[in-house]
Amino acid sequence: MSHSVTTWYLEQTSPADLTPTAAPPAEQGVRIVRAETPSPEFSRFLYTAVGGDVLWTDRLGWPYAQWAEHLGQPGTETWVAYERGTPAGFIEFQAQSEGAVEIVYFGLLPAFRGRRIGGHLLGHGAARAWDLAERWPGLPETKRVWLHTCSDDGPHARANYERRGFRLFDTTVTEEPLAEVPGPWPGAGPAPATAG
Repeated sequence: MSHSVTTWYLEQTSPADLTPTAAPPAEQGVRIVRAETPSPEFSRFLYTAVGGDVLWTDRLGWPYAQWAEHLGQPGTETWVAYERGTPAGFIEFQAQSEGAVEIVYFGLLPAFRGRRIGGHLLGHGAARAWDLAERWPGLPETKRVWLHTCSDDGPHARANYERRGFRLFDTTVTEEPLAEVPGPWPGAGPAPATAG
């Protein structure tokens, strides 16, 4: 059994394309920090916790060595949003040839969606993709930042990218096998509101 998946490819071709957003209110205690020491364990945690309910499955079979190799590549960075010390989401990007930088993964843990963190994290991460060469001597200056999102991702993903100044440059439709949502475990997500 399969289902139709639409994939949208979006890009920025100048730092001036980026439309930042205001940070969440200070009382939320949101901060964004680069994970400078590559950690397969931490990156796999972020990947499964953010992507578990939107069918991120391509890295689930990666052994430790593959995670370590990927994270150790020059120009690969992970930036993590924290709310009061708890990881809330991440953005991972990777330098490619000719000054391109791909935002490979971006998202929030389910409990942190809808809290004004996503737009702030995406804007911050895209800005760091544009100044990537400043942190990695030998890399060319960034000329293009691009990504793809699909109809299996969160319902607000594409609109968030477009609000940050990303423009559509291609669309594909494919038939994909139906897969079970991998987790992080059944019933994970925001806790229901309790009567006070």
